[in-house]
Amino acid sequence: MMKPNALIVAMVLIAGPVAAQPPGGRGRGGPPPTAREAAPVDLTGYWVSVVTEDWRWRMVTPALGDFVSVPLTAEGRKVGLSWDPSRDEAEGNQCRAYGAAGIMRLPGRLHITWEDDNTLKIDTDYGSQTRRLRFGATAPPDAEPTWQGSSVARWESPLRGVGQPDFSPVGLNPREGLRGRSLEVVTTGMRPGYLRKNGVPYSGNAVLREFFDLSTEPNGDIWFVVTSIVEDPQYLATPFVTSTNFKRLPDASGWNPSPCAVR
Repeated sequence: MMKPNALIVAMVLIAGPVAAQPPGGRGRGGPPPTAREAAPVDLTGYWVSVVTEDWRWRMVTPALGDFVSVPLTAEGRKVGLSWDPSRDEAEGNQCRAYGAAGIMRLPGRLHITWEDDNTLKIDTDYGSQTRRLRFGATAPPDAEPTWQGSSVARWESPLRGVGQPDFSPVGLNPREGLRGRSLEVVTTGMRPGYLRKNGVPYSGNAVLREFFDLSTEPNGDIWFVVTSIVEDPQYLATPFVTSTNFKRLPDASGWNPSPCAVR
């Protein structure tokens, strides 16, 4: 007859080794990690936009009809030429240039935080806007349009185009082949707004696609660049693509929220 201790050893050998489970129950069979836990980069903190190009369209309000580099359709040009800042003020539409498709191009500061484990929040001091990037969500089909729309996010890692499905409504990807660990965001449900403060329009059917890429310079400075692609067949003949640079700040110094302004 087998002794009790020998019986236990035999049962363990038959069953095989037991896989160690990581703390928090995130191993096989446990719940998936939250977006915050899975984040390959840290985008939180205070940031300032560094205007290295397009100064004349970003730092001041361009003149009426200055549509250089924006691929407007004939209808888009017509709408742009009807821009009237006094009318926007009278109608309470001072924030048309501060919607999701335009806000990242405006000069100012950002404060990025985790609102919860699956929602990354971006506050802007210029225009006092708040964007919410929701992971693991889908844009509600019947949501009321807002300036910031509905943003669906995911982490992109490590190389786009290798064994990964396309997250975009179209196959456009100007970053193909660039290696990096990035945040990818698709925004829909936006109120009609402006790509520039001089009335360059995008419609309520526009789709905004963004890639946030973080980098650390040899001197220790931390930057991110957001590549933005606006698709709007109504007002744009081709997608409008821009890249905007932000530098991390050590603290909240200089943070100065201000309301939307049309001029």
